[in-house]
Order: sequence, then C-alpha cells, then structure tokens
Amino acid sequence: MSFCDSNGDGIGDIPGIISKLDYIKELGVDAIWLSPVYLSPNEDNGYDISDYYSINPEYGTMEDMDRLIAEADKKSLKIIMDLVINHTSDKHEWFQKSRQKVEPYTDFYVWKKGKNGKKPNNWGSFFGEDCWEYDALREEYYLHLFAKSQPDLNYRNENVISAVEDVMRFWLSRGVAGFRCDVINIIYKDSYENGRIRPALTGFEHYISTEGTHRILNRFNRNVFSKFNAFTVGETVFVTPKMADDLVNPERCELDTVFAFEHMETDCFKIKWFLRKFSPDRFFSTLTKWQNELYWNTVYFENHDQPRSVSRFGNDEKYHKRSAKALATLLLTLRGTAFIYEGQEIGMTNFDFTDITELRDVESKNIWALSGKLRFPKFLRWKMIKEKSRDNARTPMQWDDSGGAGFTNAVAWLGINSNYKTINVKIQESDPDSVLSYYKELLILRKHSGALNSGSFKEIYRKNAVYAYERQYKNERLTIIINLSSKKKKSPIIGKTIISSTGNKEISSHLAPYEAAILIT
Repeated sequence: MSFCDSNGDGIGDIPGIISKLDYIKELGVDAIWLSPVYLSPNEDNGYDISDYYSINPEYGTMEDMDRLIAEADKKSLKIIMDLVINHTSDKHEWFQKSRQKVEPYTDFYVWKKGKNGKKPNNWGSFFGEDCWEYDALREEYYLHLFAKSQPDLNYRNENVISAVEDVMRFWLSRGVAGFRCDVINIIYKDSYENGRIRPALTGFEHYISTEGTHRILNRFNRNVFSKFNAFTVGETVFVTPKMADDLVNPERCELDTVFAFEHMETDCFKIKWFLRKFSPDRFFSTLTKWQNELYWNTVYFENHDQPRSVSRFGNDEKYHKRSAKALATLLLTLRGTAFIYEGQEIGMTNFDFTDITELRDVESKNIWALSGKLRFPKFLRWKMIKEKSRDNARTPMQWDDSGGAGFTNAVAWLGINSNYKTINVKIQESDPDSVLSYYKELLILRKHSGALNSGSFKEIYRKNAVYAYERQYKNERLTIIINLSSKKKKSPIIGKTIISSTGNKEISSHLAPYEAAILIT
C-alpha cells in the first residue's frame, strides 16, 4: 500500500488513509476504491488473499477498517473494496483443506490429473509462466491463471458460489458501498481442453466471458448486490464492446460498470509486453468506439496495474504539466464513470529505477526471467519492464519534499521516485496553476454540468493527434478539443474556453503542444 504510512513501518495503511480523507474530499471525488486490504502473504501485493474476513495487520485492524468506513461516510465519501474471487492464496484455509480432500473443500479449486505424464492442458498464465502446479500431497495439478501461489476457485461447485456470497454480504453489512471485482469475466471455465496455440495466454477461449460467468454474476446481483444497492465495477480482460455491454446492460442485472482494456492496448500488440509506439489517433479512435458502443463506460488511464499516464500518453519531461492537464481534460470529459488513481492528480510519473532488483512486482520478475530464457537482448528486456511494469504506479505517494516524500519517515516498502522534490502535493496545493488545482477545477465543473455528467457523446474531429468531441444535455452543449502531441497543430475549432490546460482564454487557429480546452458552443 503506497498512499500514506501512519506508523513508520514504510508501508501505507488504513489509518494513513483516514488521515488524508480531507485531502480526498477536497479533491472532489465521491468514492475511494481500495486495493485489497485482506489478510495475505502479499506475494502479489494483496491479490493473493488468505482470509477474506480479516485485515492484513500491515494495514491495520478491523476496527481501523470500520473507522475508515464511518469517517468517510461523515464526509459523504463511499468505500469500494477490491473483491478478488477468481483465486485465493495457496495459504487460504480453503486451499489447504482442499489439498487434503477435507469436505466440503475437496473441489473448491480446479484439480486435474496429468495426461500421459504431462500437465492437464497447454494453457498459459497471465504472469508469463505455466498455469498448472503439481501438489505432492494431493498428487494432482491445480490451475492458477496467475501466480502459482494463486490457485483458481472452482465455480462449478455450488459451495464455492455460496461461500463467496457470504464474503460479499459480510463486507456490505459493514457499510462498504460496493466492489471492484478483479478479473471477474474469467471466473467460470467452460472446458479444460487444450487451447489454440498463441504467443501468450494459450487457452483463453475456454474462460473469457463464458455463459457460466454471466449466470453467476446474475445470481450475485439477485442474491447480494441488489439487496444492498451495491455499486459494482468489474475488471474484464479481452472484452469487446458487445461483451462488455452484456455485463453492464441493466436489463441483464449483472454489473454496473466494467474496466475494459482496449484503449490501454493501443501502445502494444494485445499483450502489454509486446511494445509498439503510442499513437494518439489510435488511442482516440478506440475511445470513440467504446463511447459509442457501450451502454455506460468507465473512464480511466491509470491504476495499480498500469503505468503512469503522463509518462505513457504524454510528455513527462518537456511538457509535464501541460500533458498531465491535457489527459485530465480528456479523462474528466468523456462519458462514463471516471476513476483517478492516487498521484495521478499531481502528475506522478513512471519510476526511475535502474535495475530489476529494485522492483517488487511478481509479474515483472516473471517476465524478466522468461525474456531472459528466450534470449531477448538485455536492453529490450529492461525497456519492457521500464515501460510496462506494474511498479510504475506503485511507488509511494509524493506528499511533500521531505525525506520519504511525506509518505513515511522510514524506508518505504518500494523505492520513491526521485522527482518527489518537485512533484508533490504540498507544492501543488499552493499553486493555482498546478496539475492538482486543475483537477479540482475540472471536477467542480463536471459535478455541475449535465452535459459532462450524463450528456450524449459525439466525435467531431480526429486527425494528427488532435481530438474534438461534443457533450450535450438538454440546452447545454460543450465542445472539448485536445492536442496530444509535442507539436503545434491546426485547430478545427475556434472559440472561447471555460477551462484550458494552457490557461488560454480562447482557442486560436492553432493548438499549442498538449493544449486541451473545454469550449461553450
């Protein structure tokens, strides 16, 4: 946890979040999504849960969690928890009893015998390794689509579904407002046959957005979500707009929203490690596609799994402030529920680590090892890690220019970016022209604008890194224009601005580098 360390152990914690609730409220957001705070051996930063009913002592106590919910409620802030139910930790009691064939846990996980001395099938894992691990005690293989310490639950087992529903009821009864559902569209596997051979993730056609997953989500909605008026957002991999719409369309009663990834794949070839040059026009085209084809979107450019957007889609050196503001304009004017990741509101950048030993991310380490075995040149291996490692977004929050960046007074669990001296909350809070001040201004406008809240979306221009679109609700019509490049560009629109990333009061015949603006039209 990288938000705020309250007890000096170098790890962010729940009391640290409580201490910053005023900051979060003043930013202008309505809810806080927490990455997993459950008991976990932390082999995958909490996404390997060993007890859904306990809080990891590194982060605090159940009393701290209850206090966070209560204090947030006083400020009209909601708490969204991360629900990781595709898999558990291999340290979870359910798995340990499943290994021993103790009922009712015998078939809580996906266990298979090998075939002719080989593993059960040819599937690959999301973390660049095999997805079957042999267990000597049970004398069978178990499935893990992520790290080998994260065995997949078996959703063909009614007891598993009931147990997960109990977990959800427990937290909703304590006052959380809903869940971000981790890799939720892969929970039900249609078959365990061999998959079509691919460079990566062989076998995914057997578990991506299956009918079984839809049935289970509909059940969760009927039995749990609807009973608590819970908000749900599902992390969904490899989905098309149609597949996503099937998950969020209210008539189907499954999820409220989903995180899709296609716009985050515009600087790679489907798999994030297969790099290609970022194209603003490709990025914009994908955004328009999803704006037009999905019932309701989420809009995000960063999270705990994604690199920092100002480094990825902007220019974090020559045009740091401008490109951070341009991306903020895009984020907060598209149609959908917007998500801001910690530090994004001050323009935090990718890490400045120089060696793989400085990273903690299990996925990055696996890819580093695998690419070494495949004899990728070292410079290319490091380029892949530097551009796409999840640790880019996990470096500690930069609160001020003191030692530990105001995050901690100890040695932080993960290295702090050395630019914390110039990019931090304290500096930006007192600067009306800062990225932070710009986010606050945009959020105020968004809250008071029917067009930005729920209005229609219409693309009106997309060419040469320039993007323009209209948002309209009743008699309010706003035009947004963005130049997402380091070059001056011809503008298709001229007019007075409400807000501009450059401070200009009027858009002229040309847009400055990374100029973005909202115009009344």
